[in-house]
Amino acid sequence: MRYLTAGESHGPQLTTIIEGLPSLLPITAEKINHDLKRRQGGHGRGRRMQIETDTVEVVAGVRHGQTLGSPVALVVTNDDWKHWTKIMGAEPLAEDVNPEDIKRQISRPRPGHADLVGGMKYGHRDLRNVLERSSARETTVRVAVGSVAKALLNELGISIVAHVTEIVGIKADTSGVEGKSADEIRAIVEADPCYCVDPEASAKMVEAIDEAKKAGDSIGGVVEVIVEGMPAGVGSYVHYDRKLDAKLAAAMLSINAFKGVEFGIGFEMARRKGSEVHDEIIWSEGEGYTRATNRLGGLEGGMSTGMPIVIRGVMKPIPTLYKPLQSVDIETKEPFKASVERSDSCAVPAASVVAEHVIAWEIANAILEQFHSDQLPQLKAQIDEHRRYTKGF
Repeated sequence: MRYLTAGESHGPQLTTIIEGLPSLLPITAEKINHDLKRRQGGHGRGRRMQIETDTVEVVAGVRHGQTLGSPVALVVTNDDWKHWTKIMGAEPLAEDVNPEDIKRQISRPRPGHADLVGGMKYGHRDLRNVLERSSARETTVRVAVGSVAKALLNELGISIVAHVTEIVGIKADTSGVEGKSADEIRAIVEADPCYCVDPEASAKMVEAIDEAKKAGDSIGGVVEVIVEGMPAGVGSYVHYDRKLDAKLAAAMLSINAFKGVEFGIGFEMARRKGSEVHDEIIWSEGEGYTRATNRLGGLEGGMSTGMPIVIRGVMKPIPTLYKPLQSVDIETKEPFKASVERSDSCAVPAASVVAEHVIAWEIANAILEQFHSDQLPQLKAQIDEHRRYTKGF
């Protein structure tokens, strides 16, 4: 599978085209909209989330609630576009209009953003041409794409859920969800303001977010994604570019402001001996091959083991601050203090939703690379047969 997204933060719409989905897959806008709403939630979100209410329109590739096998096109309209038509319009400027008179031109790059380097790369003197696309607003349709991927995974008996494990050093106690299913974890997460499974830690996170907002600052954190029901042997040890963990890591780091990724116990492995890291293999007639522990996070040799896949990503504090940082005007070369009109003090909860969906896409894509099928019933039969084979291997 593959997909492309198009659209700017204050443009008329965000668009994506998905190619390679099997036919006969049930798809509804209602399920996608539920995930889009979660992306806009979470404590710490700014005023933009009060302006936009994201809903998707399925405009191609689906008929009567099922995919056709042709490309699927999804559109999310930007409600704020009506205030930006003259600033962000696609038509050439009239001959009597001076480009320098267009409102909201930006020559002052913000530290931590793509503004300056993006302007250098594409030759933009008005840095709005950069920030409109580099904005995390684009993750709206990436969540929509991931929602479609989750629909496919659900048909194959694979569940996925994300939750926040840490914000600004406040760590959640996740021991209470050990042994719980992805659906049970989701029920806890969706009822929590920080999308966290630990109520006590969540309350402290809320306080920290509010304090950061009052101080004009921002804070980051860590999110965890759990994939349950993944068949063993998806991915490859043969080619570096087909290793599943590499693809998942790339997906996590493709999210705006994400700067680190780990699997299982992750960087803790550097502080342990081998006997305390690797997962012993066990077998039973009922379950087939499993592991006594899951410290490697469900991945060995670039392939899924059949155990739950556990991946975490670290999100840096959002660089758009009310607390000014120093930068330089690219036209005058004069220093200035950067400032903004609106910002999220913490977007970690929302980012956990994005992480859930980009990982869902990579999982679904890896499966379709390995199990070739044009129709969902054929794919389900292939997966069932593969599970029987690996269980009795």
